Amino acid sequence: VIDNSKDDLSATFIEKFTASGHFQLDEFINTTEALEAEFAKGTVKMGIVIPINFENDFYRKKETAIQLITDASEPNYATTLTSYAAQIIMEFQQQYSEVSRIPYQINIETRMLYNPKLIGAYSFIPGVVALILMLISAMMTSLTLAKEKETGTMDLLLVSPLPPLLIILGKVTPYVVLAFIDALVVFAMGYYVFEVPIHGSLFLLLSLCLLYLLVSLALGVLISTTADTQQAAMMSSLFILLMPTMLLSGFMFPIPSMPTFLQYISSIIPANYFIKIQQAIMLKGAGWEVIKFPTFILAVMMTVLLGAAWKNFKVVYK
Repeated sequence: VIDNSKDDLSATFIEKFTASGHFQLDEFINTTEALEAEFAKGTVKMGIVIPINFENDFYRKKETAIQLITDASEPNYATTLTSYAAQIIMEFQQQYSEVSRIPYQINIETRMLYNPKLIGAYSFIPGVVALILMLISAMMTSLTLAKEKETGTMDLLLVSPLPPLLIILGKVTPYVVLAFIDALVVFAMGYYVFEVPIHGSLFLLLSLCLLYLLVSLALGVLISTTADTQQAAMMSSLFILLMPTMLLSGFMFPIPSMPTFLQYISSIIPANYFIKIQQAIMLKGAGWEVIKFPTFILAVMMTVLLGAAWKNFKVVYK
């Protein structure tokens, strides 16, 4: 909240927002530049700017304006937030206006950051990239290794002079390369066809694509070590990877609007963090200082999953 008035009515107005149950007050700041810095970090989704002399103008029935600044990198969520805020402002007018017919003393000015036209492709492209990388890297890897196990050729490969790690790398490397090429194609189509901007570092974006690929790869290897057939690997991939990635990663539905239980589940979905990284780099032009936390989470996931997959692989083929 940027409270330029700092009077009793502005304090009551802020309390009205926090008491609604839809919003939680993060902090008071003094400038829109500081607010945009918070948006870039991803710590807030909406800012409210209260004008000077808010109380005097309201009670003297002069027109005054409340500015709502929203992070529109997720267009549907931004629209929902502004709708809730507009309803709260209307209720506030009804409660504190002295006349029965509202003279519309409070105007609402909305400003959508990062996606002023609320273009759906701005949130759709990052989700598609996360889904494609997960499907090709994880699902195809699990199917390939499960096929080798099902046909018995994996045992023949393991008794060859090649070390097991080199065999696994040889099997999964083509899918990693294919997935990365597909990511480049989707980014190019998003930029040239759908006009989705890339304000940040392209090198950083592609580097973190590789990190996400390694996480997906580890998931695929782990699934393949637990599945005896291709059908079992396919079903496991669908239920463990495809459905959660589509429904719980923020790709189709905003995570903050989900029930608390599902929000906890979404915190273990790798695509959730990769989509946040893409939005921060592409739409907000954010650098390393903003995306270091989701990057750290992906790195931890990669380490844990690779360790579990390698340990399980050695147990299965011991």
